[in-house]
Amino acid sequence: MEKKHILIACGTGVATSTVVSMRVKEELEKNNIQATVEQCKVSELPSKVGSADLVVTTTSYENDEIPVIRALSFLTGVDVEADIEKIIEILK
Repeated sequence: MEKKHILIACGTGVATSTVVSMRVKEELEKNNIQATVEQCKVSELPSKVGSADLVVTTTSYENDEIPVIRALSFLTGVDVEADIEKIIEILK
């Protein structure tokens, strides 16, 4: 299986993206999915998205070329499993 590249973005690339990144890495491991998980600022996405397979963000961002999941659920705890399922499905 080819190694995937996931960008996890928030406003500053530090706080909320760290929370999301830790959980995504945990779920990828559980599902035996090889991936590089990179944290960044939303403002950096236009220059980084070309090499990514998926963007997971805690803020508003749209891209017509690759899947984007707005994962506020990782912060609120509401519908986390649904977002995890989406992430796993996209990467398989």
